[in-house]
Amino acid sequence: MDAADFRRHGHALVDWIAEYLEHPGKYPVLSRATPGDIVAALPAGAPEEGESFEAIVADFERILVPGLTHWNHPGFLAYFPITGSAPGVLAEFLAAALNQQAMLWRTSPAATELEEVALGWLRRLIGLPDAFEGVIYDTASTSTLHALVAARQAAVDDVRARGLAGRPDVPPLRVYCSEQAHSSIDKAVMAIGLGLESLRKIPIDEEFRLRVDALKAAIAEDRAAGRLPIAVVATVGTTATTSIDPVGEIAEVCAAESLWLHVDAAYGGMAAMLPSHAHVLKGADRADSLVVNPHKWLFTPVDLSAFYTRRMDAIRAAFALTPAYLQTTETAPVKNLMDTGFQLGRRFRALKLWMILRSFGARAIRRHLSRHIAIARSFGAWVDAHPDFERVAPVPLSVVCFRWNPSVPAGSGLPPEGLDDANERLVDAVNSTGEVFLTHTRLRGRIAIRLAVGHLDTTEAHVRRAWELLVSCAAGAARA
Repeated sequence: MDAADFRRHGHALVDWIAEYLEHPGKYPVLSRATPGDIVAALPAGAPEEGESFEAIVADFERILVPGLTHWNHPGFLAYFPITGSAPGVLAEFLAAALNQQAMLWRTSPAATELEEVALGWLRRLIGLPDAFEGVIYDTASTSTLHALVAARQAAVDDVRARGLAGRPDVPPLRVYCSEQAHSSIDKAVMAIGLGLESLRKIPIDEEFRLRVDALKAAIAEDRAAGRLPIAVVATVGTTATTSIDPVGEIAEVCAAESLWLHVDAAYGGMAAMLPSHAHVLKGADRADSLVVNPHKWLFTPVDLSAFYTRRMDAIRAAFALTPAYLQTTETAPVKNLMDTGFQLGRRFRALKLWMILRSFGARAIRRHLSRHIAIARSFGAWVDAHPDFERVAPVPLSVVCFRWNPSVPAGSGLPPEGLDDANERLVDAVNSTGEVFLTHTRLRGRIAIRLAVGHLDTTEAHVRRAWELLVSCAAGAARA
């Protein structure tokens, strides 16, 4: 593709993207594809001869677009919505063209130093002290894995060289989190050789927060049994309910017990930008590490995870490794990002964070976050006011957990044991309209529906429409 063709096709793609971003509700939010549709529509092997870019784009529109779930749809109210905002999309375009590989400072001084600047801006916006050094990873799963590797490095002598296997001097290790913590913690303990049995999940209180009394008791019990506690993971904005663990109290326990405290604030941490919600990170200044995900609630195209730690020395002690072909001599001390994790290759992710923060400005970001929280609270009030629906968790941020529980005379309507199935069918019925996309979770053994507000284009009108569909489909199910 020569420069002239690149300009022509590039302009056409920018026009397509602009139309897509301008009319995000054009497509059904949830793909109508069935398993195998995409595979069946494409050849089994690559072409021997190159094809025209027009033909490739035509197949993109004909085959791939119908198989997309549209995370940029304003009716996307599932999981944690993510927004591919226009400044972020343009930044990705530019980053791909520049094709930076920021493993060493010298392989991209701009990417290396812009990462420090952009993360510094974000750190101050959410109220973390400057003692926290930052690095960008792809997702919070990777950030949490690095935190637990650092905790292992700090707790176990010579673990980098000798590992854990067959060491009589190392007792079984223990990591703690709440019953509501993200599954990435389970995966991390598996991946770093601790095993699932090393992870102890602590009971929660009535608001789905980790119980500090139960944490203290678990640590004491494990020490008495000869285990070695090494880390606690506290969550600010759990996946199911967005509950906020008492980070300050957990920090007290970790300080007393010499445990690494990692705060998973992947979703909820952004709310700390708001004066009304600065409390969500209260006590996080005492954590050893913390993660927030701009690709969740800062309108950043996936993926970008911001990891902060007061103990970057432990990260570097665990991962820094410089073979001869990567050794350099600079005129002044520099940071080599390859020393801050297991990845050698590093994309220019900082560019989109920097462009988004500059394009929006902090005031507009705060306005959008406040609007999302207000919309969620309005939806929660609608649920509370309806006799056939019940809210099953507090609404500290912008996610509402609720369920259909019709008030009907004895002997009619749905039996209690059928309510879980009925709520799952209700979600399916609403999603089948193509207007909105909801998901469910399980709380205290019961199915609950989740409505998550977080997309840049989502307004109260979209959430009102979701509520109308829920009430209408529920009424139809009750009549049936």
